[in-house]
Amino acid sequence: MMKNDLILQTVTKVAVFIILLFSISIFFGGHYSPGGGFVGGLMTSAAIVLLLLAYDLNTVAKILPVDYKIMIATGLLISALTVAGGAIFDVPLMTHAYKYFDLPILGHTSLHTAVLFDLGVYLVVVGVTMTIIQTIGEDE
Repeated sequence: MMKNDLILQTVTKVAVFIILLFSISIFFGGHYSPGGGFVGGLMTSAAIVLLLLAYDLNTVAKILPVDYKIMIATGLLISALTVAGGAIFDVPLMTHAYKYFDLPILGHTSLHTAVLFDLGVYLVVVGVTMTIIQTIGEDE
C-alpha cells in the first residue's frame, strides 16, 4: 500500500484523462484508419491499470463500480447480435451497412453497423483485461 504519492496521483489524473480521450478517438477512427474496438479497449484498460498503480484496488473500485464480467457478457451479446443481423436480413454474416445523416453538431456523417460490433469488442477487451488484472491484484 502506497502512502502520500501526491505527485503520482496528480499526474495520473491528467494522464488517464488524456489516454481515455485518445482511446475514444482511436475507437471511432478505426473504420478509416488503424484502430477500432480492440486497440481502444486496450488503451482504456491501460488507463484503468494506471489508476490501479497510483491508487489501490479498493479506491479504483469505488471510482469505477463496474462488474467486468457483466461487461464481457454485454460486449459478447452486442457483437453476436451485430453478426446475427446478417442472418436476419438475409445477407452474408458480418455484412457492413451504413447510411449518411445530417447531425446537428457533427454535420454530414455516416453511421455504420461496424461501430456496434466494435463496441462489443471494446467491452469484451476491457472486461477481460480488467478481470485478469483484478484477479492478479486480489491474490497479493
